[in-house]
Amino acid sequence: MFGFDLIELIKTAGYIGLFGIIFAESGLLIGFFLPGDSLLFTAGFLASQGFLNIWILMGLTFIGAVLGDSVGYWFGKKTGNKIFIKEDSFLFKKDNINKAEEFFKKHGAKAIVLARFVPIVRTFTPILAGVGTMHYKTFLSFNVIGGALWTIGVSLLGYFLGNIIPNIDKYLLPIVLLIIIVSLLPNIVHILKSRKNKKSSAPLPKD
Repeated sequence: MFGFDLIELIKTAGYIGLFGIIFAESGLLIGFFLPGDSLLFTAGFLASQGFLNIWILMGLTFIGAVLGDSVGYWFGKKTGNKIFIKEDSFLFKKDNINKAEEFFKKHGAKAIVLARFVPIVRTFTPILAGVGTMHYKTFLSFNVIGGALWTIGVSLLGYFLGNIIPNIDKYLLPIVLLIIIVSLLPNIVHILKSRKNKKSSAPLPKD
């Protein structure tokens, strides 16, 4: 079952593996598919059961998230314009960039914080910040805030629920699935709106 496969993944990967996954999802193009939210929550739950140290977990994932976004920013600043002209490939999808760009334009600098909680968008937003030559000190400030809220907040949620709810392991799978669904909602809404706009802008059939 997915929830328990995730538990085995975390136990096998350990602290360094968790750091690497969060780092990759935060700033590397190849990391857009990784399950950051559910991973952090489940790791927090495992910390409540004594498998991990919550302080080490929060510290390493926070550093991984901030460093990952910073790498994404500098990647976008140095090479982003070249990427935008490429056609779709296995790792690069223009639609993913478009989602992040729309999110970034709508929310401005605070998108760096908000994007942390939206899968796919959180991978591409720091790249767009670099492409758009956002001042690095401004980016770094929001990067630190967003990284802390995401890694520490979600890990602590799993940790505290693991401590206060008896036999929470029985409910772990539904909780993880709920987290995945909630985190994907913005992308689902975006897809539905895009389809609706395409239909409304389509030319009417001639008689």
